Amino acid sequence: MTVRRLNHAVLYVRDVDRSVDFYTRVFGFEVADRMGDRAAFLRAAGTDNDHDLGLFGVGADAPSPQPGSTGLYHLAWEVGTLGELASLAVELRERGALVGASDHSVSKSLYGKDPDGIEFEVMWRVPREDWPTDHGPGILPLDLDAALKQWGSDLKTGAAAGSAT
Repeated sequence: MTVRRLNHAVLYVRDVDRSVDFYTRVFGFEVADRMGDRAAFLRAAGTDNDHDLGLFGVGADAPSPQPGSTGLYHLAWEVGTLGELASLAVELRERGALVGASDHSVSKSLYGKDPDGIEFEVMWRVPREDWPTDHGPGILPLDLDAALKQWGSDLKTGAAAGSAT
């Protein structure tokens, strides 16, 4: 068996409506199906999936994720252009949800937390021909302005450009 890609993720959240609002407004997901206030299934624009993100409500008293404990660290959502990444940086900053930004040499990444404290990454894949031939300098702070100067805001890479994921 060979895994080709992640098909969907499912998260436990305190309040389904609040999480639906966050993921539809920030990421542009659309609601594919609802099970009242117990669950929602969201679909990314242009996907062939039935759903890309499932949200299951567990109630307001559920504990937050605990850094350093076992479990999911974060999900990574890929955008097609640096312009989209820059727009998300503004949106996440305005919501107080942006918690970090990194340059991984092969990708440019923002890190955020949803209303329940679940961490996520939003990344743009650097064109493969620009990947370092060694391991590069490691993880650096993201200079989004420099990246935009180098590649522009509209260059599509990764799945958006039709390459295999």
